[in-house]
Order: sequence, then C-alpha cells, then structure tokens
Amino acid sequence: MGFGKIGQTFSALEIHQIVKEDLRRVEEEIRLESIASVDTVTAITRHLQAGGGKRLRPTLLLLSCRLFRDPDEMAIRLGAVVEMVHTATLVHDDVIDVAGTRRGRASTNTVWGNHTSVLAGDWLYMQAFQMALKERNFRVLDLLISLTQLMVEGEVLQLERIGNMSLTENDYMDLVDRKTASLFSVCAKLGAIVGHASEEEENRLGHFAWNLGMAFQLVDDILDFTASESVLGKPVGNDLREGKVTLPLIYALERGTAVERAMVETVLKTGDYAAVPFKQILDFANSSKGIERARARAQVFTETAREIIANFPDSQTQRALAAVTELITDRDH
Repeated sequence: MGFGKIGQTFSALEIHQIVKEDLRRVEEEIRLESIASVDTVTAITRHLQAGGGKRLRPTLLLLSCRLFRDPDEMAIRLGAVVEMVHTATLVHDDVIDVAGTRRGRASTNTVWGNHTSVLAGDWLYMQAFQMALKERNFRVLDLLISLTQLMVEGEVLQLERIGNMSLTENDYMDLVDRKTASLFSVCAKLGAIVGHASEEEENRLGHFAWNLGMAFQLVDDILDFTASESVLGKPVGNDLREGKVTLPLIYALERGTAVERAMVETVLKTGDYAAVPFKQILDFANSSKGIERARARAQVFTETAREIIANFPDSQTQRALAAVTELITDRDH
C-alpha cells in the first residue's frame, strides 16, 4: 500500500502500520468472498485483487472506526465491501473507456473482453451487497444503495458529456461528487457507524471525507497531465484522448484562443495525439494557468478537510487522518 510522498506528520508507512492487520483481514475477506461458481469470474476477481492499489477507501473506513473503537468483524467486512464496490466501478470504467491497462497491468477487458468484464463487474457489485446484507443493518444498506445509484448516474452523465468542450466548473464538480467524493464520504460514515459514533460525528466525518474525495479526484486529473507514465501506471493525457474535459482543461479553455481551442477539439475528435502532440496540450494547460488553478482548487478542499478533522479529539488515529489529507494532495500517482 502507498499513498504517494511522505506527509509532514505521518508517513504513508506509519499510516499503514495503524491499519496493517485490519487491511490484511480485509484482503482475506475479499479473497474468500471473490470465489464464484463460475471459474472465469473467480479468475477475474483474482486478477483484480493481485493488481493491488492504494486500498485508500477501506483504510478511510477503518481509520474512521478507530477514532471511536477498534474495528470488529463488521468493520472488516464493510472494508471489503467498499473496496469491491470501488473495483466494480473500475472494471466498468475500463470497458467504457476502452482502457488497455489498469495499475500498470492489462485491464480485464483486454484479457477477457468487454462482455465478460461487464458481467464480472456486475457480479462484484452484487457480491458486495450480499456481504453487506449479512449485517442486517438498514442504515448501512441505505448508504450503499444510494451511493451506487449516485455513481451509476455519474457514469451516465460522464458518457453524455464525452467530447463536450463547453463544460463548466460546476458541471465538473457535480461529476466528481457523484463518481468519487460520495464514495469517500460513505466510507467514513460506515466507519463511524461501526465505531458507534453519534449521528453528528458521523456527518462530520462524512463531510471530511467528501472534501478529501474531491481533492483526490482533482489531483488525479492534474496528474493525468503532469505525471510520469511509469509512475502513474497508465498513459498520460488519457482523459482528453478518451474525450473527457477535466478541470485543468476547463480552466485553460476559459482563457484559450481560437487556435488553442481548435487544438483541443482536434484531439477530442480524433481520440489521439497524432495531429496535435500531447506536449502542445500540456503547454497550453500550463501557460493558461489551468493546472495551477486546478491545484489551488484541490488545496481548498484539502484545507476544509483538515479543518474538520482537527476538531476531533487528538489521538494517533486523528493525526493519521489529518496526514492523509496531505498525502492525497502531494502524491505522484
């Protein structure tokens, strides 16, 4: 597991140490619950689990629980649930985006094809809900069902907006809320629920994590322009190639000339950088301050998250959650 660069208060390794044993149990839960009666589905889930990832969402759930009490079996199960829900969205995203790689490895759609991958993603969703159902907790189910509806709506909205150069900052923020920030928020809320927190504490943690999720996605979209491909684990400039106009480019287009807008339009229409090299788009995003403004916007969300978590009683877990905000903003993948 790794969150990126070292934070000021806690390093990624130190945060990992707090939840290391919990995450080991989450991984085992995922392994056991990912065995299907159809061998191909099991093979796909094994491929996805072996691909690793930051495990940020179960970590957020476990740390939120640890603010109030040690995680129990319910916390471990729900940690596996949120990771499986997240993984299901990635499988569907890769099919929609015709992605060739995921975390530096072949994507499931590349290995097994689109039809099988979509069905495997569906299976992961249903298996996650079946696991959650075992807890017989209507509050948990309500959060997860509402979340899934929101995420699917976000995916539909994103598809409708492919190739649209007229997107506003508000359009973008609405999409990030649905596709990323809401999952972060639910992870923290679930942690608070299993930690037996008050409703007020649950809502505050949810707001903290929502801001964290907004910052996370903004940084992700910035890294699509600025990161090294070997570190990022997928091609840079991929969003625009796939027809997605993200915040750095939305800001850049506000100040762009007709020639610069035509460059972006060309890439959106062709789906490649043959006629307009990626470096020209990157230079445009930099010279127009698009990347700089997007980074500043991410920092606002980070500051809000930091202020919220600072109001919880001081503890090792509280300091770890505060450090996560730094690590998310200052990461390189």
